[in-house]
Amino acid sequence: MLRREARLRREYLYRKAREEAQRSAQERKERLRRALEENRLIPTELRREALALQGSLEFDDAGGVTSHVDDEYRWAGVEDPKVMITTSRDPSSRLKMFAKELKLVFPGAQRMNRGRHEVGALVRACKANGVTDLLVVHEHRGTPVGLIVSHLPFGPTAYFTLCNVVMRHDIPDLGTMSEAKPHLITHGFSSRLGKRVSDILRYLFPVPKDDSHRVITFANQDDYISFRHHVYKKTDHRNVELTEVGPRFELKLYMIRLGTLEQEATADVEWRWHPYTNTARKRVFLSTE
Repeated sequence: MLRREARLRREYLYRKAREEAQRSAQERKERLRRALEENRLIPTELRREALALQGSLEFDDAGGVTSHVDDEYRWAGVEDPKVMITTSRDPSSRLKMFAKELKLVFPGAQRMNRGRHEVGALVRACKANGVTDLLVVHEHRGTPVGLIVSHLPFGPTAYFTLCNVVMRHDIPDLGTMSEAKPHLITHGFSSRLGKRVSDILRYLFPVPKDDSHRVITFANQDDYISFRHHVYKKTDHRNVELTEVGPRFELKLYMIRLGTLEQEATADVEWRWHPYTNTARKRVFLSTE
């Protein structure tokens, strides 16, 4: 089992290393193809290899270059995700409550008591049981402050800061929560990094049925992702009544690694937020607006 996992990991890293070279070659071919179609001069830097590129254009398909993202989420939409939720060690009662509420947010999710288990043992157990995503919630003095989403078996792992958390336990007489597969709304993820984060979040949920009355929203504004959870019912043929059922919180992305959670020391960093640069407050990364 360990040899097979190591071999699959090496193959994945090799494909990821070749991806950049393939993308660069594909971009040169596209520039040459556009120049030929528009009857313009071939760009100077492409003239030496123009004949070789033109010859290879005939055999290219329309699919383009596959990326490591295709390998990570190749079963998304085909099989339902299997989500495991746990906490940091020695959790408070409020963190346990929050983990229980997250379990109800993700259809089919399971919650595991952390106990004395180390991260490596958790990840190995999840891989052995076919878990697709491991979620770890962290706290500071009883307040949830961090969420880690690790996609298995190869990554990526996204690190979020949690803020403005309002739990269902804080609202009296709220009633029960629907466990139907929800419809998803993602708004404001227009940049390349934004689409990456949107994929990481939306692939935690299975494909919903058409008659589901449950809606989950991830709305990005100034790189803060607002999570909202609603159910709706039709009051008549024109009007819809929307009811928030909680919990609600804001997510702030600060890092994406290309490995799983136990590979923190060795995995490559795909993106990291640098808050102490001069332009950090002015820049937004998840949208192009």
